[in-house]
Amino acid sequence: MFTPSSNDVRRFFCEALRKRRAGEILTPMDAIAADWIEQHPEYHDELADADAAVARDYAVEGGKPNPFLHLSMHLSITEQVSIDQPRGIRAAYEALAARVGEHEAHHGIMECLGEMIWSAQRHGTQPDTDAYVECVRKRVR
Repeated sequence: MFTPSSNDVRRFFCEALRKRRAGEILTPMDAIAADWIEQHPEYHDELADADAAVARDYAVEGGKPNPFLHLSMHLSITEQVSIDQPRGIRAAYEALAARVGEHEAHHGIMECLGEMIWSAQRHGTQPDTDAYVECVRKRVR
């Protein structure tokens, strides 16, 4: 299993943006990441310098959003929807996207994904994927 460090993740996103801007060939994952980066121009300056990005602290106490966490969640949701894992996430996403648009649907799903992870960590249990999908479905109603 591939388990990149936070520095690896930061460098990946910075490199995807650099390649897109330079007109270089992108891997499929680079292309997906670059597409999400383009939809978040507020992160472009932070992703322009990989060394600075690696050195930056995004502690909750600092009050500044972590663009790498946000973009990683976009990638995770994109993958989940593409393979319908957990089962039902694709239909829930499509219904939500039809109501609020694709980008806003992702942001709504992020909240549900965050709740699922937080709950599992808090209770020391496996993530409850049924509750996660149901959380997304409730956003459609």
